[in-house]
Amino acid sequence: MTYNGLYFRIALLLLEGWLSAGCLSTPPQRVAPNAVVPAHPLDPLSKDEIVACVQLLKANGEVTDDSRFSIIVLNEPSKEEVLNFKPGETMRREAFAVVYERSRNKTYEAVVDLKNKSVLSWKAVPGMQASRLLEEMNLNPEIVKSDPRWQEAIRKRGITDFENVQIDPWGAGYVSFPDEEGLRVARAVSYYKGSSRNYYARPIEGVVAYINLNTMKVFKVIDTGVVPVPKAAADIDPRSVGALRNALQPLEITQPKGVNFRIQGNQVQWHFRFGMHPREGLVLYTVGYEDQDRLRSILYRASLSEMVVPYGDPHPAWFFRNAFDEGEDGIGRFACSLNPGTDAPNNAVFLNAVFLDDKGKPTETPRAVALYERDGGLLWKHAFPEGNESRRARQLVLAWIATVGNYEYGFNWVFHQDGSLEMEVLLTGIMQVKGVPVSPVSRQEHGEGAHGHLVGEHIAAVHHQHFFNFRLDMDVDGASGNSLVEQNTESSPPTPENPYRGAFFMKETLLRTEQEAQRQLNLVSSRKWKVIHPAIKNALGQAVGYMLIPGENSVPYAAPGSFVRKRAGFIDHHLWVTPYDPGQTNAAGYYINFNQGGDGLPKWVNANRSIENQDIVLWYTMGITHIPRPEEWPVMTVHHAGFKLVPSGFFIRNPALDVP
Repeated sequence: MTYNGLYFRIALLLLEGWLSAGCLSTPPQRVAPNAVVPAHPLDPLSKDEIVACVQLLKANGEVTDDSRFSIIVLNEPSKEEVLNFKPGETMRREAFAVVYERSRNKTYEAVVDLKNKSVLSWKAVPGMQASRLLEEMNLNPEIVKSDPRWQEAIRKRGITDFENVQIDPWGAGYVSFPDEEGLRVARAVSYYKGSSRNYYARPIEGVVAYINLNTMKVFKVIDTGVVPVPKAAADIDPRSVGALRNALQPLEITQPKGVNFRIQGNQVQWHFRFGMHPREGLVLYTVGYEDQDRLRSILYRASLSEMVVPYGDPHPAWFFRNAFDEGEDGIGRFACSLNPGTDAPNNAVFLNAVFLDDKGKPTETPRAVALYERDGGLLWKHAFPEGNESRRARQLVLAWIATVGNYEYGFNWVFHQDGSLEMEVLLTGIMQVKGVPVSPVSRQEHGEGAHGHLVGEHIAAVHHQHFFNFRLDMDVDGASGNSLVEQNTESSPPTPENPYRGAFFMKETLLRTEQEAQRQLNLVSSRKWKVIHPAIKNALGQAVGYMLIPGENSVPYAAPGSFVRKRAGFIDHHLWVTPYDPGQTNAAGYYINFNQGGDGLPKWVNANRSIENQDIVLWYTMGITHIPRPEEWPVMTVHHAGFKLVPSGFFIRNPALDVP
């Protein structure tokens, strides 16, 4: 990876600050150049630095041409170093690498000093597997197609043109099969693609090939019986869709005087920076708010720390489909090249991202990130008898989209003029479907389904959930001295002071330790959480703070004690809180691939550390339960989810009051 790390000065939240003289006037579909020479400790590793990292490891005798790199990223300096850095000062430049040796089935970690050209550390990671490699996800299909057991199963279904079969290898997860202990395994399912682009619509149901990735050979084939292969194509290009509706009149987004932010080399003039990470995707850094010429910190680092997509079908061809799209697959490196005008508006500034292939060669994804302003609707309003007062909102959006197999995930950080910071998650793409024998009755009904719902002829989309955990390293008016309070609203009891029984009150509770702070959402009490700095008061005498406002959410339906719950323990609670630890960055632990579970948050909070008056990290788990509908086939319209961080006592009046 490297970070597309750009520095932003947040005048966004005060629109007056946007409309400063001398802003760049930039034409549509513009791409900001990547910085080549790092000028800040969080600047991205350049292509040259990635190459240098690989060369130093080879020169040191640690790796060979047969070695595979699951990741090379900036080894981020300490928070203290970053916050105390002054432009022009010398700084460390280090790379962190995870290397997999297939011949020995061993995983290694390295830290390389790029500035002094030395390997600082090289160590084996016993019992752990590097994340899935690109060559394992894009597996040579002949490994499966040459197996006689697979061929027999496919012929049973009347398919003899093996060249028209698509092989899709899934991460095996961990299910304690004795014949898989110590192996690196994939489970490959098959689709009949023919001439169709959307091969997901034609699953060859019930056939799974188990592959030993160390030997690259199939060691088992599961065949649960013949199910008709769906015949209907489900392509989504205009020619395949058929007659299109009449086009709407053009809606053009123009900024004749230019955008209201400035990109200068590797900097954008607002107060935050970001990086594209091959595992975590877009990471947001050092977010601050310019409040009357004083920069006030809000958070240090915000990222998607882990995600898992458990499918709810226990069938032998489905039970293992619990995709850890981050920890197993590295969602960041699947960032799409965004299409101007559809994926992002034409007024966006696009930025490229640098990642690497399995051999450590840098690769570049053009237009991986979009930065743009958009209309935010009504900002505020009141109509007095003497006349109306209202303002129109403007939002700044930092966006990227990943394609992971059949699914697309979009992630937008949205900066609002009232001081709010919002995460929008966009879910779209093609649902995972299974072939089913369809009866005349079920063909016409869309009622209850055992583990899926019919969405087409001989195809049912399987029920599933999406769980995202966001790591939010909060620094509310400073990197220390923060605490967490929980807000619950209750009805007041019937008393003489409440004769009409309409009263209710809000109760705040200070959460003092990690175990106290393992929390669930509560619709009954409208539960919310607020990070405060008790030592800093606003003019009203209140502790300054920022509040986490949840959006859509769910609970897991996989049973406690199931393998996916053991591996994804973070889904047990909607909120976890820990004291800052730079080594604790991923909610399910760093090594997910084939891991038995128990790592990450459930392990860390056993220490029951204090979170009172500390530098604290919020871990917010968001769940989406997807019960499919025919209207979501063959491609889903975007489903929106997310959460907000909003000021609570951080200001003493509406900070958007001065918007002209």
